[in-house]
Amino acid sequence: MDRKQCCVQLSVQPSRGLVDEKFTVLVQNAPPGSQLTLHALHRCEDGHTWEAFAHYVSNASGTVNVSKDPSLGGTYSGVESVGLLWSLRPIPGSKPGLRMRKLDVQIPMEIVISVYQGHQTEGFISQAALTSVLVERWYMAPGIRRVPVTEGGLTATLFLPSGPGPFPGLLDLWGGGGKLVEYRAALLASHGFASMALDYMTPKITLETGKMVDNQYFETAYRVLQQHPQVLDSSIGMLGLSLGTSVTLKMTAYSKVIKLRCAVCISGSHVQPVDGSIQDMMMFFKKNAEKTRFNEENQVIWRDLLLPIPTDPALKVDVGRVQCPVMLVVGEDDQNWPAYESAQDMKEMMERAGNSHLLTILSYPNTGHLIEPPYSPHTRVSLFKTVNDHQKLMALWGGDTVPHSRAQEDAWRKTLAFLREHLYGSMKPAVASFL
Repeated sequence: MDRKQCCVQLSVQPSRGLVDEKFTVLVQNAPPGSQLTLHALHRCEDGHTWEAFAHYVSNASGTVNVSKDPSLGGTYSGVESVGLLWSLRPIPGSKPGLRMRKLDVQIPMEIVISVYQGHQTEGFISQAALTSVLVERWYMAPGIRRVPVTEGGLTATLFLPSGPGPFPGLLDLWGGGGKLVEYRAALLASHGFASMALDYMTPKITLETGKMVDNQYFETAYRVLQQHPQVLDSSIGMLGLSLGTSVTLKMTAYSKVIKLRCAVCISGSHVQPVDGSIQDMMMFFKKNAEKTRFNEENQVIWRDLLLPIPTDPALKVDVGRVQCPVMLVVGEDDQNWPAYESAQDMKEMMERAGNSHLLTILSYPNTGHLIEPPYSPHTRVSLFKTVNDHQKLMALWGGDTVPHSRAQEDAWRKTLAFLREHLYGSMKPAVASFL
């Protein structure tokens, strides 16, 4: 292909949208039957660069439509409309153990999508592209308000949907890695939920006192959310991932303050000292540390720490007490938590208690622990720093890229539907848009 004679055109629609929104990538005006490589490049806020690429052949009219035409190779193959996002991976030479996470939700994720001549697999940065387009993907839609929360000793951020409200509320808890992680709460607010991201492992109060928070910390967060003038005080849910699931299940079953309309629990377990705090949970895990395994690549596997599922009722949340709808999202190849075995045990417990009608289980084969919003790159392994002793380990999370990515898309769609059903009911959600 002579670049001087060829004016290849590339369009991505919408070029600006939410991260969970699909786009259409269209190449036009290429010579018929041309071998072309589509390439996506993203530089994270931490300075690391990620890429994805796919090989296509233009049709008789000189067109490639990524939503309809199959990739013949690259970081994904087949017809994958958003493959250039979910197959992103660190560029060659990057340090091992990277995980892509949005740090500042007030700025977009920027991806440069380019077309290259021929079927290329490397050296993209040193080559001239035929054409390129800058694409923006946001967690925080226009009109969403970000409100830092310090009331009651909390370290949290509240994201409010656009409009006067009031809106259903949602407490959003991540796992044992700590820090205030905002991107999922921002995206949930973009779908009409007043979502509070809560740091409970490394909040300011813990950093100042050296003491981990107690269960009242979560009840305080619930009260603060409930009392906000733009939150429907009778329509609040909780969403937890990993250790956040442990907290969510405990609060759902036992708290006299927290009265939820529904709960979503991702990649976690009900196994924990029922009468304990976060500190007691961590001590319980540490007591079982001899069950830690390492694979041949020296990647740590923690799922056995809670296995076999105990029969002692003092060591698992009595989910038979749960009185609101609960959705469990399970990766069957989770190497970090025994999510699958835990879900089966919870199902049996609720069947015996007569409240299994409240339980929904989404279980995904070949799916790992880190079930993120859709089109997030699959992280099978990453560097993990423990909160207590600051030990750095390469953690094996599990999953295979294609089924894991399918699971993220399916689970997110069903999670939003579940939250709308139980928090909004017959009301229409306040969904933000870039249009």
